[in-house]
Amino acid sequence: MFALWLSGTILAQGTTRISLDQAVDLALAHNHALLATRTLIFQNQAQEITANLRPNPTLSADSQFLPFFSPQDFTGDNLNQLQQFDLGIGYLFERGHKRQRRLQAARDQTAVTKAQVADAERTLVFNVGQQFVAVLLAESTLEFAQQDLKDFQQTVDIGEAQLKAGAIGEGDYLKIKLQLLQFQTDVSSARLARVQALVGLRQSLGFNAVPEDYDVVGDLAYVPLKVGLEDLQARALRERPDFRAADLGIAAARSQILLAKANAKVDVNGEYAFSHVAGSTSASLFANFDLPFFNRNQGEIARTGYALTQAEEQQRAASDTVVGDVSNAYEGLRSNDEVVQLYTSGYLKQAQDSRDISEYAYKRGAASLLDFLDAERSYRSVQLAYRQALASYMTSLEQLKEAVGTRSLP
Repeated sequence: MFALWLSGTILAQGTTRISLDQAVDLALAHNHALLATRTLIFQNQAQEITANLRPNPTLSADSQFLPFFSPQDFTGDNLNQLQQFDLGIGYLFERGHKRQRRLQAARDQTAVTKAQVADAERTLVFNVGQQFVAVLLAESTLEFAQQDLKDFQQTVDIGEAQLKAGAIGEGDYLKIKLQLLQFQTDVSSARLARVQALVGLRQSLGFNAVPEDYDVVGDLAYVPLKVGLEDLQARALRERPDFRAADLGIAAARSQILLAKANAKVDVNGEYAFSHVAGSTSASLFANFDLPFFNRNQGEIARTGYALTQAEEQQRAASDTVVGDVSNAYEGLRSNDEVVQLYTSGYLKQAQDSRDISEYAYKRGAASLLDFLDAERSYRSVQLAYRQALASYMTSLEQLKEAVGTRSLP
């Protein structure tokens, strides 16, 4: 395994350092956007409670023929013999298993929502991985820039000594001194990139999840993939939460059809009434229901049928998307793999050797200053490009994990 081990900058004692796995766990626990999305599950579960509620009974009461305009008639005998009092209780009897259908439809929608929330987690994990790699790249670049500046400063010091000894001209010395500006600028730019990368990662984790002076643990590393495309695609179809949500959407659509058909059944309003009229007490039973001559919920039944067709097509589209995402991510990883292999096959060593040879020859007067500076620029360019290639490879690996829907690949 090829790796650039990061020693990082000097950290204060007690500084919090997190690994990639820890960063992902912190994001899943503290990212506010994800926490807001998770409330959708609880909202759906609350809707399950609502869907399972039975109708409330109704209480009715009335009194007729009260002598409001003849107050003198408000006597016990008058109220008993002349007035009418009614007291009733009614209940709506739902037919067609409406409550059970409502509950099942709500539960199926909750299952879809859970899969959609899991898909939001999948996206967040990729974003954290991508930003974590950006931090690793920034720290590796900063470490290299600092070491390169330190090495070149020695060259400047040697040049200054040679100038004082008359071994080189002032023009050559100034060229070396001016080149030092580029190294100093590289350090400043790398330090800014590191700060910005850490802030970006902290934003995904949640600012309260880690202290301000936190850092990461890890290295830019090349880890070859040992699984084939077809296996990855099959695994993605098993594990991708967005595909699972589309699959569960079919079950939810079928539940809506059953609910629409249940709602077409006529409900019955039943009532038991107690009446007192002219000194006589009696009880009554009432029932009323709609006559389904016109409204049999035809429109909703037809709509839910089309919604089922829509859900089935969306499931097929999701399957195509999953397969395509995995293919694209896999090819992207292979391309970055080839680039990394190019550097490790010899270009890194050649750039190092070229720089060392030019530096050795220049210090002994066997090479020109321009040759030495050109070799130094080439070495720096190759080293930075190699680090970028490693970061691109690791980012592609995170993208492949996202496409498959897993946090780890074999």
